[in-house]
Amino acid sequence: MTTAPTLPRDVAVGPRGRVRSLTGGMGLIGALAVALVVACVLSAATGQFPIPPGEVLGSVLHRLGLDLGPLPTHPQAENNLWNVRFPRVVMTALVGAALATAGALMQGVFGNPLAEPGVVGVSSGAAVAAATVIVFSLDFAGSWTIAVCAFAGGLVTTLVVYVMARDNGRTEVVTLVLTGVAVNAITSAGLAFLLFLANTSAREEIVFWTLGSLNGSRWAEVQVVTPLVVVGVAAALVLARQLDLLALGDRAARHVGVDVERLRMVCIVLVALLTAAGVAFCGVIAFVGLVVPHLVRLVAGPGHRVLVPASALGGAVLLVLADLWARTAIANADLPIGMLTSLVGGPFFFWLLRRARRTAGGWA
Repeated sequence: MTTAPTLPRDVAVGPRGRVRSLTGGMGLIGALAVALVVACVLSAATGQFPIPPGEVLGSVLHRLGLDLGPLPTHPQAENNLWNVRFPRVVMTALVGAALATAGALMQGVFGNPLAEPGVVGVSSGAAVAAATVIVFSLDFAGSWTIAVCAFAGGLVTTLVVYVMARDNGRTEVVTLVLTGVAVNAITSAGLAFLLFLANTSAREEIVFWTLGSLNGSRWAEVQVVTPLVVVGVAAALVLARQLDLLALGDRAARHVGVDVERLRMVCIVLVALLTAAGVAFCGVIAFVGLVVPHLVRLVAGPGHRVLVPASALGGAVLLVLADLWARTAIANADLPIGMLTSLVGGPFFFWLLRRARRTAGGWA
């Protein structure tokens, strides 16, 4: 006797259950949006000299043409807010949203809570490209050279993984994962070789880049990353219903009209785009794409119409708070943010493995 497949919450429970699920999801999204605003204001208010949160909000409102709230009283506060702190806060939120959305897509495509964007090699490919620029002092795009090469390296590595995993017009999930593991091993070896070739200063720069940092973010970089993240998140929302149907299994999804192979290809391209946009300017930031979508799924269920926007907001909140921690944990020091996310994500990953073992590796 066979057991019926488990459906995503907003697919399986009928119209009334769907309304309740989406209503609860909207509440979660609203709460995360409020949390993001609070986190951004708190992060912008904190620094070498503190600025009251009310003055931070007042500065933003006055820039929007609203004569509300007090303006900063410190003579350098306004300049510091708009040229140093706000670009960093906005970039942090964008990168967090990009990585978490990419993680939600990966987990939906693979049907596994342990999947994360690094599986397809985008982060390791970006790291090798960035290290190559640093070691050989390439400068064809000026100060943008590392970012351009990291973005291209991530996309190319993902394309290589996908092409190598494809056979007879189809891509099996297990084959894609194993191919990604092999390519990640090769890129890790390449990165180690580049570290061996590098001099002391280049080696330190590579190590710092691979640990991730949002220090020195500028509005020009924000303007490049913003459209990529917006397009990626919007496309993920468009694919939400098909991802819900994919949770039924490949055969059932095909029966209801889903082009499974095309869906996987589009999702992997979106994952590469979002992750490459995230790491190009900030370096490798681990575990955001693993932790956030899984936590949101535990709270709101697996329906992607709620999961995708909630993951984007949750990733932004998490990374803004992590960056605040990185700037304030040690006086006059800016810790690598990737180190802090790994510090939190590592224990979570162990917990997730134990939980998956208890459910026979099932999709919770």
